[in-house]
Amino acid sequence: MAGCGIRGLRWGLEALAESGPGIELWSNDADPDRSSLLKSNLQPLQRVSGLSLRTSCQAADRLLRQAYLDRTLFDLIDLDAFGCPNALLQSALAVLRFRGLLVLASTDGRSPTGHDRSAAVRHFAAAARAHPSSWEVALRLQLGVLAREAWQLGRGLEPIACFSEGRTFRLVVRLHRRVSCGEEAKLGLLARCERCGDQAVQSLIKLSGWRACLCADGEGRWAVTGPLWTGPLQAPELLARLLKLGESEPGSLAPSGRRLLQRLQRDCGYPVCCWSTAELASRLALVGPPPLEGLVQALLAAGHRASASGVMPGQLRTDAPMAELLQQCADHATGDR
Repeated sequence: MAGCGIRGLRWGLEALAESGPGIELWSNDADPDRSSLLKSNLQPLQRVSGLSLRTSCQAADRLLRQAYLDRTLFDLIDLDAFGCPNALLQSALAVLRFRGLLVLASTDGRSPTGHDRSAAVRHFAAAARAHPSSWEVALRLQLGVLAREAWQLGRGLEPIACFSEGRTFRLVVRLHRRVSCGEEAKLGLLARCERCGDQAVQSLIKLSGWRACLCADGEGRWAVTGPLWTGPLQAPELLARLLKLGESEPGSLAPSGRRLLQRLQRDCGYPVCCWSTAELASRLALVGPPPLEGLVQALLAAGHRASASGVMPGQLRTDAPMAELLQQCADHATGDR
């Protein structure tokens, strides 16, 4: 999945700069016709002291399984898949060192966003329903699969950074030696009522009947998505360190990358429920959505958790009940708060 090798070139140069000598980089792409181009583009690394370079042209699953047989372990694995990468997850996790990082990309946007429900069952063993926070739901479904694969190996999982621009879904996770206390409680279900827009979340461990939604006539129905990851999506402390590192080396971090890290660092991805401010305004028949930051501050002052979503623009993350959220939204829009 190394393609033409440019990403591998960046990994080699940047890892060596931060970690010092003794770095081994293995770039692989299944297409043998790319072999000469891959080697040509990685040529600058051949002249770098302290870095060992290896290239190959194998199917990714074969490479990973052979690495397992050879007891070869990796500190970082970058799977830049086309489509859904789930068939490779257990093979990748089995050769990842403890506290190692898996960088995962998926271009499968239809099934985890509720546009191909049959494929979601096949790929994620989950129900996927259309949701205003579709990018985040897709990331949580992917994390749910990752967590289950890690748990089958007796390992724990920690999300480091999860983001998307709507076409490619990218996740960075850390593998731990053991499952942390309460980690299994972070797998659950997310429900939403299309009529009133209310949302609810439950852990699989404590799964029980769903409460009634806000529909006054009692005719509302929950559309349930999951199982999916209901824990945090980001590791803010580590993202802050990355931002600091970028500031110490001018030019090492592009402005767009800095903005992305800042956005994710301000929103750990918890609690789960996200609300589109445009949808809230539409349900209240407002001229336009209220200012997001003002609404966040109003909810914080009322004692709730609240932040602007780092995953999708124009979305509010909060644990406030929807009835209070609508009231705060209406009051803030009219200037009463």
